[in-house]
Amino acid sequence: MTQMHVNLTRVEARLVRTPVSTPVRTSFGIMHDRPTLLVRVTDASGVQGYGEVWCNFPVCGAEHRAKLVETEIGPRIVGQEFSDPRTCYAAMDAKLHILRLQTGEPGPIAQAIAGVDIAIWDMVAKRAGLPLHRLLGARTNRIPAYASGINPTGVLDTVARARAAGHRNFKLKVGFGDQTDRDNVAALAADLRPGETFLLDANQGWSPDQAGDALRWIEAFGPRWIEEPMPVDTDIPAWDALKAATTVPIAGGENFLTRAEYDRVTDGKWLDFVQPDIAKWGGFSECLPVARNLVEAGLTYCPHSLGGGIALAASAHLLAAAGGPGLLECDVNENDFRDEVFALDLTEGWVTLSDKPGLGVNVAALERAFA
Repeated sequence: MTQMHVNLTRVEARLVRTPVSTPVRTSFGIMHDRPTLLVRVTDASGVQGYGEVWCNFPVCGAEHRAKLVETEIGPRIVGQEFSDPRTCYAAMDAKLHILRLQTGEPGPIAQAIAGVDIAIWDMVAKRAGLPLHRLLGARTNRIPAYASGINPTGVLDTVARARAAGHRNFKLKVGFGDQTDRDNVAALAADLRPGETFLLDANQGWSPDQAGDALRWIEAFGPRWIEEPMPVDTDIPAWDALKAATTVPIAGGENFLTRAEYDRVTDGKWLDFVQPDIAKWGGFSECLPVARNLVEAGLTYCPHSLGGGIALAASAHLLAAAGGPGLLECDVNENDFRDEVFALDLTEGWVTLSDKPGLGVNVAALERAFA
């Protein structure tokens, strides 16, 4: 267990905003640049690890989360001895419990903790000289993937670029009005080649009634799933009713904030595909046991990720370690910094992880951000 111990001397955060030529659109907001909030931790032996904090919305929230990492989390764990990363995660969670209640900010605080946890696991794996997926017990370094973030305009052009890059599964955003959604779904379904599939993501954009209406016409096209067809706080009976009324599998879970929410899905099975976001809640310390519980319960774990290269790499290692038939979400929108940090080894819809220690990312690119 010695190699798993945590004794940090420094916790730092840096925000990188990457310009884009085409904004990224969802049913609830638009990203005009690509923010990446990096975390770097240093242990007593000088080994460093890197993490990422989810920070897409609101635009001003990225700077706030960076301050949370450096002023609220770092001082609570630097100089403290922990037997392993999970113990450190539990300490962060406990030490910030009252601050969550006082500020009413469970989301940003959970995201900041998750980013620090990712960095600590990267550090521990580097110290052990192992790729993180192997340290976590993965039996394979090869995982299926899908192209994500396909905007409601220029759909087939985006699909063509993703296909040329090696993708064979494509996720389209919906929730932009009935006619736009119908036209885009029909065009994408007609464009598929043998062996390809498509998925849909409404980003919480429909009410229960609207979701039911949409799925009645969507069924005929046979998508692999519909993601977040209703707001995450919709009562579970409404999810049960929607699931019973459609043959389209339902995905969600990226916006859960507690282990209890994932446990309710594991027990009730009102989702078919469950999607924790490792940079949004839980890091490796919480997301890995959740993912394994989901797989054991017969559900499919698919990591959510729409951020930078660290988040994508961490999601890939987590999926490999969790097992099951889940797919890795790969954002295909423009993000040069993401691609520099973690270049996908993608062939015919499958990603292969390297044997480099830790997350296996481009440390030189990260170091420039911290310079």
